[in-house]
Amino acid sequence: MKKVAVLMGSDSDLPTVEKGINVLRDYGVPFEVHVYSAHRTPRECAEFVSSAEGKGFGVIIAAAGMAAHLAGAVAANTTLPVIGIPISSKNTGGMDALLATVQMPSGIPVATVAIDGAANAATLAVQILALSDAELSAKLKEARARATATVLVKNAAVEDKFNS
Repeated sequence: MKKVAVLMGSDSDLPTVEKGINVLRDYGVPFEVHVYSAHRTPRECAEFVSSAEGKGFGVIIAAAGMAAHLAGAVAANTTLPVIGIPISSKNTGGMDALLATVQMPSGIPVATVAIDGAANAATLAVQILALSDAELSAKLKEARARATATVLVKNAAVEDKFNS
C-alpha cells in the first residue's frame, strides 16, 4: 500500500491535523508526519516532496494557516495528488488560508477541503489510494454503510416522536 505524507507548516497545526491522522490509522493506511514550512524550510520541503513518489508515497496532505502557501509549494514540486487543509486563525477565521489554498494556477492543482477539515482530507487520501487497493475500497464502503445505518436509526427515532 502506498503511504500518505502529512505535512504541516507549523506544529501549532497539529491539534487539527491529528483528526486526519486518526482517520488514516483507522483505515490502516501507512503515513509519515512532518513539519515543513513553505517559507522557513523551503529547500527541505521541496527535497522531501520531490522524492516522495520514489519513497512509496501516493498522496500528500498539506496543512497551513494564514498565508497558507504550503500546499501550493508542495504541488509545485510533485505530480502526486496534493490535498490542502486550510487551518483557521484567530484573525480571519481561516478564510485567508482557504483562499490561498484553493486558488492555484492551471496545471498545479490542490484538492482543498474545508477549513480545519483534516478528517475529510484523510478520507479523500484514502479514497485516492483505494482506486488501486480493493481491501481499502471495501473498508470505505463498510464505513459508508455504518454511517448510513447510524443516520437511519436517528431518523426512525425522530419519525416515531413526531410522525405518529
